[in-house]
Amino acid sequence: MKHTQVAVLLFMQSMIALAGTMAATEVTPHLNRTLPYLTQPSKTTGNLHTAPKLFANVSGSVDDEGTCQCSVYLPDTTFPVQKAEQLEIIAATLSEKFETELSQVREYSKMLELYQQQILNLTIRVEHMEKSSVSYTELDFQLLKVEISDLKRLVTQLKSSLVGSNVIVEQIYLEITNLTVLVNELESLDKTNILAIRRQIVSLQNQLKECEEGMNKTTVPPYFPPGSCIHRGLLNVSQPYIVKLNWRGFSYKYGSWGRDYSPSNTGKEVYWVAPLNTDGRYLEYYRIYSSFDNLLLFKPMYESRIRYGEGSGAALYNNYLYYHAYSSRHMVKHDLKTNTMVLRKELPDAVTSNRFSYAGVSWQDIDFAVDESGLWVIYSTEKSMGNIVISKLNETTLDVLNTWQTRQYKPSVSNAFMLCGVLYATRPMNTRKEEIFYMYDTSTGQEGSISVIMDKKLDTIQSIDYNPTDQRLYVYNDGYLLRYDVTFQP
Repeated sequence: MKHTQVAVLLFMQSMIALAGTMAATEVTPHLNRTLPYLTQPSKTTGNLHTAPKLFANVSGSVDDEGTCQCSVYLPDTTFPVQKAEQLEIIAATLSEKFETELSQVREYSKMLELYQQQILNLTIRVEHMEKSSVSYTELDFQLLKVEISDLKRLVTQLKSSLVGSNVIVEQIYLEITNLTVLVNELESLDKTNILAIRRQIVSLQNQLKECEEGMNKTTVPPYFPPGSCIHRGLLNVSQPYIVKLNWRGFSYKYGSWGRDYSPSNTGKEVYWVAPLNTDGRYLEYYRIYSSFDNLLLFKPMYESRIRYGEGSGAALYNNYLYYHAYSSRHMVKHDLKTNTMVLRKELPDAVTSNRFSYAGVSWQDIDFAVDESGLWVIYSTEKSMGNIVISKLNETTLDVLNTWQTRQYKPSVSNAFMLCGVLYATRPMNTRKEEIFYMYDTSTGQEGSISVIMDKKLDTIQSIDYNPTDQRLYVYNDGYLLRYDVTFQP
């Protein structure tokens, strides 16, 4: 029986090995089904074992060679198909998940390659930035502001050296102002545009250099004889020559002044200054000077009093002072030699009582003007609805010879003057600049826009008078006497 047990044991080991090759997890259940057969109670003894045994005594026989033989019955050895199918499903699921993860790994690998290329490009750009002359990491904005300040100072010096206004210089000055604002924004926001700012600075420096080179070239304006109109009109005006404060003092902000125009004696110098009273309406006193030097030295030829003048629109022509009579629509012709009124005549349809005076200047409803062709008057009527009306006067009789109605509203302009039969109107740009912006040619009836900048000392211009003898503008500016040279278009 000992040999029998050994045979059974070897057989069982071979069965276990076979099952292990199929599915290791299936060995134990099969053994559990097999062992009951091997652990049945013995038929000879009838004893039941309390615990199952792997081996039991069974009946056998001995063959002729003396070998013990016995029969062993094993349980059903059916293959575990269901378990194998479940295992196959699990394996397929794991394979799919593995392929998904592998695909994501491939995508991540491609993204990493892209990022590596971007990092390489950024590295190249940073190296280029580090090698360039402009620092993009630490910007010296203070130095940049100093450069812009120097530009602004150069433009200011250039403006002061120019005769009159210059459109190019004004444009450069405006660009520098805009550049200052841009730098302030750049300092707090986008610091990567420093290269563009520096390029703008270089461009402005080049423009300034060109302007300075142009200034070094001496250009003499064309000469036009006094009293002639062979030019093509006003081109520019010079910087103001501040003569002095009017003889009555700073409180007398309203008034007029100028030089007498005598066509028969152009070499004679006679200057007049007529400040209004402090109410800005009443014309009472005026002074006459025999020369410009005497005017500067406060040496009048005489001082006279008139008791019925109104407004800052007076003008001196051929030794006669023309002005608007107080609280009326009358024009007055006043003889300087005798200090008497020689003629008083109504201006037809003229609107008075300060209704259509100039902007910022009260009581200048009737404004006299003198040019190469003689005496003019500038005013408004009800029919013109406040627009400027120009009338040519006979200086002897004060009769209206001809009249032109413009489309320019008189209260919207600060003042006006006549030059070679052309009306020029001004308007304030700010407290230190005035612009000659409008013109009306009485010879053609055409009107248009121009832009000539006039610098001024104080806010308001009360009167402008043109003199054909010296071709200058005489301006009364808040009590100060200013004078401008005029340049004509050739």
